[in-house]
Amino acid sequence: MKLIVVGSSHAGYEATQTLLKEMPEADIHLYESGQTASFLSCGIQSYLEDVSNSLDELHYANETSYKKQGVNVHVNSEVTNINPDQKTVTVQTSSAEKEESYDKLFLSPGAVPFELPVPGNDMENVFYLRGREWADAVKKAMPEAKQAVVIGGGYIGIEAAQSFTKAGIKTTVIDTQDSILPTYLDKEFTDVLEANAAEHGMTFQPNEVVQEIAGENNQASKVVTDKAAYEADMILIAAGVRPNTSWLDGIINLDDRGLIEIDDYLQTSDSNIYAAGDATKIPYAPGKDKRLIPLASNARRQSVIAAKNIATGKNKFTMPAVSGTSGLGLFDYKFANTGIKDVDADSLDVEVASKYYEEQILPDFMHDDTKIAMKIHYEKESHRIVGAQLMSKKDVMMAINAISVAISANWTLEDLALADFFFQPEYDNTWNFLNVLAQQALDETFGSDKQLF
Repeated sequence: MKLIVVGSSHAGYEATQTLLKEMPEADIHLYESGQTASFLSCGIQSYLEDVSNSLDELHYANETSYKKQGVNVHVNSEVTNINPDQKTVTVQTSSAEKEESYDKLFLSPGAVPFELPVPGNDMENVFYLRGREWADAVKKAMPEAKQAVVIGGGYIGIEAAQSFTKAGIKTTVIDTQDSILPTYLDKEFTDVLEANAAEHGMTFQPNEVVQEIAGENNQASKVVTDKAAYEADMILIAAGVRPNTSWLDGIINLDDRGLIEIDDYLQTSDSNIYAAGDATKIPYAPGKDKRLIPLASNARRQSVIAAKNIATGKNKFTMPAVSGTSGLGLFDYKFANTGIKDVDADSLDVEVASKYYEEQILPDFMHDDTKIAMKIHYEKESHRIVGAQLMSKKDVMMAINAISVAISANWTLEDLALADFFFQPEYDNTWNFLNVLAQQALDETFGSDKQLF
């Protein structure tokens, strides 16, 4: 059987590895439009901050390793069209266009940066940050930069802004929203993050709309908003992404946002074509619906399901619901989130309540008074947990995974309040902070962990 995988990032990589395991005799062809295979965009920040030594480290695999596995890997080869009736794809290389046949096709077209529709967005010192080529360009520009403006306060923008600031570049983040990371964290957390970032030299300008990137001789010198102008010799646009699917219109079904329509088995409207990754929706555990949650972890899970269904020849594996669990750090703080936040609490068809609480992580006798800020969202009547956020200067963010599992298991506050978590003084307290959070939401306080003398 001949299998074609389009795209070699998280989804394409996982699909290829699963197909190799499930169908060792299959003829697998992997097509990548870029010059290298399986680039890990999630690692770009580590490269900008000199944690990773080179871009070559930010790969799951490369041409040599794929070929050793028996994969026919084709880089600098863009799949530009599909003929489902003939079961062929059109491949464009630098020198030719050709047709390739397939028995089954797996698509992971991913997403591309949203190009801000303002004058000056194409000047030489205006950058995006997605993929190896952009990462390389940004890194090369940093040593000469004195002032940077980052347009967009989401994950990509914040990661870049921290990297620039740490490199001694005066950095301003501009966003149309009233806080950084508005879809990831509530105001109790972002207020603290913004103040801490300011202490490190990163400035945030909320509620501003970029109108122009001004400059001369193809060199940008300032970003003009509806409220002010900000000088910059380096500008990064991180205003979101859009699905890279325009070339699929009329071939398989897309929704009104250009996302590929897939069923629970990851099958598209064509029975021989499967899809996963940032151009698809995924089952959402808190709301029992499907949503766009473009995370590498989700793409990997989807691809396992799709590949297993391709390998078995029949759809028997379904995609489990997820909660959009993620985590990041910004200067002195680590934070993580899962499920519903304030910004989308009204997306459920029931009333959602929440509780914010701060708790010391370790016992008093450990002489470490570091606290963790926590917030939990739950259905007001049933107490079913639908979301949570954690933030601390201590890296205990893996705890958010417990809440993610709790959401998938339909746990209530009562379940979490007495959940079995281990106790060792160097790690946590006799009542783990997640127990305490649920107890506080229930307005129940069990034995205090504070010393009484």
